[in-house]
Amino acid sequence: MKTGGFFLCVLAILICLTNIHAQDWPQYLGPERNSTSPQTNLLRSWPENGPEIIWTTDLGIGYGGPVVNDGKVYLLDRDDEVGDNLRCFDLSNGEELWSFDYEATGSVMFPGSRSVPIVDDNYVYSCGHNGDLYCIDINTHKPVWNNNIWTDFGGDQLPIWAITQCPLVYDNMVIVLSQAPEAGAVAYDKLSGEVVWKTPYLGNESYASPSVVKIDGEDHIAVVISSTNPIGHRELPQTLGKVVGIQPATGKILWEYDNWLCHISVPSAVDAGNNKILVVGGYELGAVMIEVTKQADGTYNITEVFKTEEFGDQTKPPLLIDGYFYAQFGTNNTRDGLTCMNMDGEIMWKTKRDPDFNKGSMILADGLILATDGSKSVYLIEPDPSGFKPLASAELLESKPGDERMAARFATQNWAPIALADGKLLIRDQTRMMCLRVAERY
Repeated sequence: MKTGGFFLCVLAILICLTNIHAQDWPQYLGPERNSTSPQTNLLRSWPENGPEIIWTTDLGIGYGGPVVNDGKVYLLDRDDEVGDNLRCFDLSNGEELWSFDYEATGSVMFPGSRSVPIVDDNYVYSCGHNGDLYCIDINTHKPVWNNNIWTDFGGDQLPIWAITQCPLVYDNMVIVLSQAPEAGAVAYDKLSGEVVWKTPYLGNESYASPSVVKIDGEDHIAVVISSTNPIGHRELPQTLGKVVGIQPATGKILWEYDNWLCHISVPSAVDAGNNKILVVGGYELGAVMIEVTKQADGTYNITEVFKTEEFGDQTKPPLLIDGYFYAQFGTNNTRDGLTCMNMDGEIMWKTKRDPDFNKGSMILADGLILATDGSKSVYLIEPDPSGFKPLASAELLESKPGDERMAARFATQNWAPIALADGKLLIRDQTRMMCLRVAERY
């Protein structure tokens, strides 16, 4: 082979390997933590009974979604009477390769796991129901370090819905929103587990995981704090929630927006571009857009761009596609279904209950939306601000076993974040994890 041909061959291999790596789903909400995948060649139609089911594997009840790295699937499973169990599966066939479990008993109204792990280099980090943050070596399958983000900082009785943190790896740190009495956000050294920085308590419990937003070209860690829960904490002063910007390297609080009304904040803040941040919820206020501007003296000014009760999402941050937001606005009090809103807060359309979307999960890939509806169905949707455009759907998910009254009240509770890697869509329902082929074979 001539030298030029050899180098072209090597280049092609490197491009191929890079593409495979880029299609991993290593953390909550995907590679960029924005529910967007670089996957291409998505199927534009499905057979009548839905996309091919490649494999399924049994799981316990829960809401913690999977992540994928280098052909392996990681998921935090749980038995409330025993503890947490980090499980690793082969992406190609669903075979369980290894697991690591630890004692962490206890339960709240919604049983099972609730957070998503993150894979970084040779380590997987996960945070359990009771606040146990573990760093596990993916080669030895043994813990490197572990801390408790709740009890280590004065936490006693767990929050009403337990600990729901999806860890964020930033540079050499693992960042979580502890919200214990002695710490708000906490950054740990990702290799040693030592605390790098922690903020003061930020006020009220929160179930939202940290996100990264750009303000004047600089990264800020954005965290969302709930308003006081008027049902669970009648004894406390009823205060509004916050959106807080934190300097990643030091933990310094750079700015605060303190007019957020949502007493159970779950979705992370969304970088809307141009120094704007969208925060959504499903209890009381639906959504608020704020603009953060750096002043000449280094301080920050916060402007409330708009508020609306016509758009929100109880469990996931919305997708931002070509200047429009898409969210599943199904809450305890609102059943607006899949909803589209522009950058000015104007509602473009709502599906309401036809079809119904209620706390499901969505991914943008190859110009299309892959979605679960929070109940039984999986959808393929063309995003379009002019109207809802489904391309395909299939009823594939199963309901929670046990108390039928609970299932009827809360639908089937298929609320776990989904994942997409190597043309395979991974979905957790209340009995199993499914792997569906949603892209053409290479």
